[in-house]
Amino acid sequence: MSRTPPAPEAAGPAGAFRPAPGWCAPEVAQELPGLRLLAAEAQVRRGGSLTGDSPPDIRERLRELSNRMRGATAVAVRRQPVPAAYRVFFRHIGLDPDAVRTPMEAAVLERMLRGGFLSGGLLADVLLVALLDTGVPVWALDAESVEGSLGIRPSGERERLGRSREAPELPGGRLVVADGSAPLAVLFGGLAPGHEPVANTRRLTLFAVQVAGVPELYAEEALWNCRAALELP
Repeated sequence: MSRTPPAPEAAGPAGAFRPAPGWCAPEVAQELPGLRLLAAEAQVRRGGSLTGDSPPDIRERLRELSNRMRGATAVAVRRQPVPAAYRVFFRHIGLDPDAVRTPMEAAVLERMLRGGFLSGGLLADVLLVALLDTGVPVWALDAESVEGSLGIRPSGERERLGRSREAPELPGGRLVVADGSAPLAVLFGGLAPGHEPVANTRRLTLFAVQVAGVPELYAEEALWNCRAALELP
């Protein structure tokens, strides 16, 4: 969003929060300067299911954001600096952001179509609030399914998305988020089957994708917001 988030050092416990920088394949870093991945682990201490109803504080936050994001404010989102940076990046990788929506614009369009930001379950709501607060998208993987650090690279020819039997085949050269041995998500796309969190997942690997023009502080805040919301007892 267009506001400047508070520095982590000024936000109490967030001052000690430093997400791990991900790696980037050299050819990707050369072609797309400014593209970065940041990751952090989160222990889910909220009671109940990750896919079940959100607690009252998160549902209230969604209502507040629904009231704030209406009419002219929603229409103007794409012109704000952080959402605009993702639009530029989409064009750089061959995606038309008016056809394949950036995460922020997809969320705002959904709000306009449905009359508000409707709850999709605890984890989905936490990720949505972080996106709306910062403009930076965050994804969550089951940490038990991640091997080594995360990074961004092109997929190999006929490489599969994930390690499960249901893993679909990828075209060569697709940008993916990968761990040490397999792609776990398509960049700005879906997660690999068998690696997504389920109802009783208690340990998550969160990752945010930062592009040129997006301050690192925004990506750090998005991850911190998710982890703090999930780790509340």
